[in-house]
Order: sequence, then C-alpha cells, then structure tokens
Amino acid sequence: MWLRHGLLAVAGALALLEGVCLGAIPLPELGPLGGMPLEQALASRRSVRSFGDEPLSLFDLSRLLWAAGGTTHPRGYRTAPSAGALYPVDVYAVVRRVHGLTPGVYLYRPLGHSLEPVKLEEVSRALSSAALGQAWVEEAPLCLVVVAFYDRSRVKYGERGVRYSTLEAGHVAQNVLLQAVSLGLGAVPVGAFRDGEVVSLLGLPRGASPLYIIPVGRPKS
Repeated sequence: MWLRHGLLAVAGALALLEGVCLGAIPLPELGPLGGMPLEQALASRRSVRSFGDEPLSLFDLSRLLWAAGGTTHPRGYRTAPSAGALYPVDVYAVVRRVHGLTPGVYLYRPLGHSLEPVKLEEVSRALSSAALGQAWVEEAPLCLVVVAFYDRSRVKYGERGVRYSTLEAGHVAQNVLLQAVSLGLGAVPVGAFRDGEVVSLLGLPRGASPLYIIPVGRPKS
C-alpha cells in the first residue's frame, strides 16, 4: 500500500513540474472568455478536410490548446475531465504555418500555458504519409496530435486506466473540434495512421500511444 501511495505522490509531483521547461515558448494570454454559444458550436460542427493557405495566428493556437487541456483552477484542474486527475493525455502541435512559430513539433505544457519545442523541422508531409496518405494532414497549417501515456493511469487504476485514458482523449478531441468552430476554423479527427511511424516522426517518448491526429485550419471557400 505504501508503495502505491508513493507512486501516486511521484506522479503528482511530475504533474506539478510539467509546466517548468527551459526554453519554453509562452502562449498568448486568453483574455476574457467568450466566443460562440455552446449549442451553436455543436450545431455548426462538421468535419472539414479542405483548408486554405492562410496561416493560423498564435492566438488561435493558444485558444485551441487551452480548450484541449488547459488549466481552469489553481490546483491544476483542466478543461477535459480526467480520472483521478492523473492527466495521462498530452497534446502535441505539429506546426506548418502558424505566425511566430518555426515549423516543427511542439509539446503543450498546460500548467505554464506554453510550448516546448521537440523537433524544429517540417514534418507535415511525413505525417500525412504515416496517416495513410490523407492529404488534409499535410495541407492543414496545424495538426494537433492527442497522445496517451497509459502508465500514468495504470499507477492507480491498473488495466482499467487504459480505458480511462482513451476516454479522456475523446474529451480532449471534442473540445478541440468545438473550439475550432468557435474560432471560425475547420477541423477533422483522424484515427487512421501507423502508430509506430507517428511516434518516431514526432520524437515521442517511450510509452506514448498516439490516438488522434486533428488537422486544423481555415476552411477553403
């Protein structure tokens, strides 16, 4: 029993430290919360697979990532529910065209509302190839990749933690899709890809299980 509590304490400490990153890129502050009413966003949500060439703003990215899993409470609670507040899901931003950012792969750090550069090189074409050639993965100015780390939940819930982590990824993805609508953007959840290629391409750490790729951009008129 003491070992289990000790592991939980370590997991909690790591969660508190996750916002501390040398070289982190701060994201714009959100400002007053507002935007489209929820029911209107729900009614307007459609899968968008055709994107224009216009880059996204850093503010757009900031709002999307906060919706995905940003903090909403001084104790670190987030926009998406998490069993035991263990937060086994991370979000990576694969940037192709976002004002102010070098193309590449970034990890979102919710507690600091910042980005941690992982790989500063264009990977959108390779990511599209890993996604079985789905063109919209390459054409979108941004792809958010939702990644589960099942061991974070297994510490407390055993194999049931796999289910809880997968459910949480769904919560995160729906938040992104609705926020995209609210910002006048289009998005589509993609689940067809070769996991190992995505892990290698994005430089994900051991234990990573990518569950979604979500291309986001301005719908092509």
